Amino acid sequence: MHPTTSHRARVGDSVGTSADDSEITAWALAAGLGDRRAAELFVRATYDDVRRFVAHLSADVRGADDLTQETYLRALASLARFAGRSCARVWLLAIARRVVVDRYRRAAARPRIADTTDWVTVADRAQPRHLPGFEESVALADALAAMDPGRRQAFVLTRLIGLSYAEAADALGCPVGTIRSRVARARRDLAAIWAPEGERAEAGAEAETRAEPTVAVPV
Repeated sequence: MHPTTSHRARVGDSVGTSADDSEITAWALAAGLGDRRAAELFVRATYDDVRRFVAHLSADVRGADDLTQETYLRALASLARFAGRSCARVWLLAIARRVVVDRYRRAAARPRIADTTDWVTVADRAQPRHLPGFEESVALADALAAMDPGRRQAFVLTRLIGLSYAEAADALGCPVGTIRSRVARARRDLAAIWAPEGERAEAGAEAETRAEPTVAVPV
């Protein structure tokens, strides 16, 4: 079973909003044994998180559906090998991260113009103007697009997807301490971007004052 356009129209139902990690993992294990209904429930329960993650990670709103589709194609093909040693949602998000990385590697082989303004405009047109927090959501997407990739991954997984630091570390394949550090730095980055201009200048001067001096090493 592959996630299709008709399926995407249904992902906001009660299954996708109420399933916990133990249920998701149970569905993944059953799907790996050939249970098609369990496979459908697994996709429906995780689709929103995967799409949100790849959209923020790739800074590509228009390509998020394709990246999500590719993530599920890989995941569903690998479910028979999923042993449940970690939460299925974390396992799935790790696959999503590899999909995005692979897309970047393929794109690096050909000229590509990254136009942040353009994809933010697409996001702007796709969202109803009356929703609360609209301006903030576009500003956050813009800020995340400019952020160091490692910090962006850690921030999106813990603050937007809701994983624990340990789960995020598992998904990204790094120590928990690294996740904590990246999230803290990402929050400082966002605070600096959204601070009034005078405060940004003051913070920049303070950071320069604290910076370690460069020491010439004799050769």
